[in-house]
Amino acid sequence: MPPASPMSETAMETRVAVISIIVHEADAVEKLNALLHTYREHIIGRMGIPYRSRGLNIICVAIDAPLDRINALTGALGRLAGITARATYA
Repeated sequence: MPPASPMSETAMETRVAVISIIVHEADAVEKLNALLHTYREHIIGRMGIPYRSRGLNIICVAIDAPLDRINALTGALGRLAGITARATYA
């Protein structure tokens, strides 16, 4: 039997991505946090930056998940009123 690959099966089945989120409306934050909580098992980390002079919040979420889960989260976030979301993949 050949030696095991240095990359685990899980690593081959998942992708690392950063989801960039811009919150335009404060009313959307509760729904945003609920969605992120739903995907918590895949989230590596999160950074939020309030941009008070523009009335925006900028959030970056690092995630390691199957491609369909990343796309589902990004799509669900983008459908929330007052939020823009895009994913960038490694």
